[in-house]
Amino acid sequence: DFETPAHVQDAARAALGKGSSHYTAVAGIPALRQAIVDDSKKRRGGQAHELDEVIVSVGAKHSLFNLALALLNPEDEVIIPAPYWVSYPEQVRLAGATPVIVSTSSKDRFRMSPLQLEAAVSEKTKALVLCTPSNPTGAAYTEAELRGLAEVIRKHNFWVIVDEIYAQLVYGGFQQKSLLEIAPDLRDRLLIVDGVSKTFAMTGWRIGWLLGPKEVVKACDKIQGQATTNPTAIAQHATIAALTGTQEPVEAMRRAFERRRTLLVEGLGKLPGFECAMPEGAFYAFPRIDALLGKKAGDRVLEDDVTFATWLLEEARCAVVPGTAFGAPGHLRISYATSEEQLEEGLRRMGQALAKLSD
Repeated sequence: DFETPAHVQDAARAALGKGSSHYTAVAGIPALRQAIVDDSKKRRGGQAHELDEVIVSVGAKHSLFNLALALLNPEDEVIIPAPYWVSYPEQVRLAGATPVIVSTSSKDRFRMSPLQLEAAVSEKTKALVLCTPSNPTGAAYTEAELRGLAEVIRKHNFWVIVDEIYAQLVYGGFQQKSLLEIAPDLRDRLLIVDGVSKTFAMTGWRIGWLLGPKEVVKACDKIQGQATTNPTAIAQHATIAALTGTQEPVEAMRRAFERRRTLLVEGLGKLPGFECAMPEGAFYAFPRIDALLGKKAGDRVLEDDVTFATWLLEEARCAVVPGTAFGAPGHLRISYATSEEQLEEGLRRMGQALAKLSD
């Protein structure tokens, strides 16, 4: 809900004033790719990429879709921990491959274990998709947990797609580490997807990127060249300013999200039937509501999370997303990318609505 930082907006206006509104290279302008490489090196333990190992796309989702088309064939399998962002399995299916879902739960704080990963691997496994911190749960893997997964990855020959779009939005002193930093020996198999949408409040600017081996980046360049060609030139110049300019707006937003996280999760903990762990990052809470399913709202039985979310919208005018959409029935995703006043009002309305339920 924040505005894009002023210096980023200024850079876009300046680029437009200088006539920077034409085609660029498909992979993005060199100055932006260099800024991405420099930013990644700084945030990922000094691990460096070359310019031909980065491609800028129309948002991180576009980078993920390019990867699906570049890497996957029919009969391939892609391991995806659940809860997952809704696009992951659908992009795999669109590429003709098969998603292999590994269910996690609130008991393990929605983190896949090395044993679960090992059990999901088959001779058809082509890739693993990890998102840390996660959409929809906000859960993030610790350094020790990533090292455990890396041990399994080393034993098998598959790609690892790591979605790090929320990596700078972590709270409570959590130390966010990249798999690239922890396991640099896996570099030739690591495909890092990132962007400015979440960190810099630039969701509508549609700039994301892929960092990875040059042969994969080259394949994605060919695919993108037949789809969108380059991302918007003006947005590319704005992104340079985002990455190279002051980072104080990012820290200010992060602090605000941290306050909202505490307000929301503590408030949910006071609602009957809600069970919610404190997320490490992103801007989502993912409460479990099993205890409320089967209850009645008048003559209506709230039999599952989809029915419950619909009822909550109609009864309390509170918008949440059912966990079923993310492969995790019995949960709700609640975003705290809104003001503290809105969150407090939402919690109040939810409390009033829940008081009307009966067994």
